[in-house]
Amino acid sequence: MISRRNIGLTGLAFLLSAGRLNAQAPRFFRIGTGSTGGTYFPIGSLIANAVSAPPGTPVCDNPGDCGVPGLVASAIATGGSVANVHAIEAGRLESGLVQADVATFAHSGSGIWQGKPPAKLLRAIANLYPETVHLVASRASQITAIGDLIGKRVAWGEKDSGTLVDAGLILSAAGIAPDQIEASYLPLETAAIALQDGKVDALFFTGGPPVPAIAVLASRADLDFIPISGALRDRIVAENPFFATDRIVAGSYRQQEMPVETISVGAQWVTSADQPEELIHDITRALWSPIHRRMFDAGHRRGESIQPANALMGITIPLHDGAARYYRENHLIR
Repeated sequence: MISRRNIGLTGLAFLLSAGRLNAQAPRFFRIGTGSTGGTYFPIGSLIANAVSAPPGTPVCDNPGDCGVPGLVASAIATGGSVANVHAIEAGRLESGLVQADVATFAHSGSGIWQGKPPAKLLRAIANLYPETVHLVASRASQITAIGDLIGKRVAWGEKDSGTLVDAGLILSAAGIAPDQIEASYLPLETAAIALQDGKVDALFFTGGPPVPAIAVLASRADLDFIPISGALRDRIVAENPFFATDRIVAGSYRQQEMPVETISVGAQWVTSADQPEELIHDITRALWSPIHRRMFDAGHRRGESIQPANALMGITIPLHDGAARYYRENHLIR
């Protein structure tokens, strides 16, 4: 006969054999992302999983391998990069994913931030991966180049999104004024449905392929992926150093049999200077723990690009003191 006492002793022995458990009070840490149909949300969810170690989870011998003790991180769907900067500055988010161009403009008070108070508290944790600019058109619209957008119905990103910033820069470089298109400010999922239903002719989106909402759209509607290439691309990259040449590899989406030349901008994880140094140090250590490599690789195609070697690439705003300490300890900066 097995007594309740024996069961209790067996359970205690199991807990002891499993190692120490986190006993810290929970600390919540939100990561602002973007729309659920884009790239930020799944990537933010992977990061949240890597850095979290809620109370009651095992404590690892190697710091960072099991996340930050007591931390409960979560990915929050938002309007995107600009919304995330505003929320971090206002204290409504602890951190967020932000395009490099938006981070640069916000911190310096230049570009789209001109005339607004600079986001002086904005600090970088890490550069993550390149975000690719997509310009997708319905085949019925007969759009084959940027210039064909004149007079067309174009969903160019929702307000406070990085996509809207990039679309504006691209159209300006192409000599197309906002009043020369019939612009819609739509989140990606809504824009994709509108394109499928023939209510818009084209959409912009900046995100790492394959973007889930665009993949679904490509399975349901006849599309063309419009290149951003040649002299136009060269001019955009030369005038905006946070942009780089890129391509959407063939087969990223149904119907997309050839590579599509375009541009990309870095996706960066940012926070506030007000966040504690020790916390951000430990979060940065957990992010780059080698034990999480397989999770990033398997979790999303862009996860393969989240590598320590790229951690400081394209960062123009100050590093958070905690992140900088981690990079100094690991000889990535002096």
